[in-house]
Formats: sequence, C-alpha cells, structure tokens
Amino acid sequence: MTTAATSAVVASTALAGPKKSKHHAPKHATKRFQNPDDATDTPAYRYGELTPDACKAELAKRKIDVSEEGATPGVLAPVRLQGALHGVVFHGDQADKDRKNSPYEIADCRLVLALDDFSTILEKHDIVEVKHYSMYRPPSGDLPDGQAGIRHNGALALDAAIFVTKDGTKMSVNDDFYGGIGMKTCGEGAGPDPDDKAKELRAILCEAADAHLFNVMLTPNYNKPHRNHFHLEVTAGKTWFLLH
Repeated sequence: MTTAATSAVVASTALAGPKKSKHHAPKHATKRFQNPDDATDTPAYRYGELTPDACKAELAKRKIDVSEEGATPGVLAPVRLQGALHGVVFHGDQADKDRKNSPYEIADCRLVLALDDFSTILEKHDIVEVKHYSMYRPPSGDLPDGQAGIRHNGALALDAAIFVTKDGTKMSVNDDFYGGIGMKTCGEGAGPDPDDKAKELRAILCEAADAHLFNVMLTPNYNKPHRNHFHLEVTAGKTWFLLH
C-alpha cells in the first residue's frame, strides 16, 4: 500500500461525525477492499482532506481538549490529546511519567477527529480506556521540509492493543480476538468468537468499519506483526477502504 498525503479545505458543515454509507447492503463490511460509491462523503475521506486550519477549527467546534505540538517531521497538524473523547481515554503503554513527552502520543489532528467518532462506538460498548502501542513514529530518514508522512510516520494511525470497560474488564487483541492470518474479519463467516470478549472486540471493529472512520483497518487476520493490535489509519486522498 502506498499513498501520498494531501490536504484541501473542507467546509466544517460537512464534518458531522460518522455517517453510515448509503451503499451498505450487508450489516457489516464483508470485503477486504471496498470502493463505496459515496466514498467522498465518508468520515475518513473528509477528515483526510482537511487542511491544518480547518481540522483545528473542527477540534475547537467539538471542544476536544488537545495541546498543539511544535514542528514534527512528517506530521501535518501535530497535537496531543489532553482529555477523554466521549469518556474514552487513549494512551500508550508507557509509564505515566514518560507519556507527556513521548513521540508515540503525538497524533495528526485528522486522526483525532476519526478517534472522536470511534469513541462514540466505544462508549456504546462501555469502553473507557484504549491502550495503544503508538500513533506517531518518527521517520527513519529525513523528509523534505513540509512534506507530510503517511501511516505512523504521519501520525495518522493508531495501534490499539487493549480495551478497558467501566467495570475494569480488559479485552486484549492479542489474547481475546482469536484471529488467524487469512481469516475473515467481519460479516457472515467471520470468527471464531468463543466468548464475550471476542464478540465485543469484533463488534467494535466491525461497527467502525461500517462507519468508514478509517481507510485502513488491519487485525491479527492480516499478518504476524498485527497479531496483538488493531491498526486504524486515515489515508489522505483515498476513496478505498481496506479491512483485513
């Protein structure tokens, strides 16, 4: 998968949060690659096209608590979350004292908007905490001044590893998803889901896929490096969606 990050002004009136596609015949997404007819109306596409100023204006409109980060290689609009999204806290697996300055806690503003929508799904499943491995990963080489990175190098992806509910129940992708390389992720024939934790993790994932909040959603079904997390990514300028 290769792509180039782009940005364009999108009116804030178009940013009304997750909007289910008119073209979903099944209850859940069933194909790995999707090219919906209304792709440009999906949250992932609309957020990916935002300029930094338009994105930050939307953050302010939603009253999302962030701090702006200084110039960050590869990241178009770097911010750090300073509070919960719909009651859900996102944070890395580092010690509390190390997170404040950790590069892995930096997110592009556009990813934060997608996570804000994702949090409305998590809220319905009583999730109050998501532990991740990273959002931003500094590029290994130099990027030309002002060039935006992609995926983690652009802080446009989250690797979600553990979901925690209000009662303290922990659902680990590594231990509770029961995935296998090449297995179906959503829709009829997906599974297995031998217990409540597995069912909840799949429901959360597939509801987000239906809402088209992320262009790329990779799971343990994709390959071994994804055995312990869900990779959730906004890919700027693309009208396709990958679920695996």
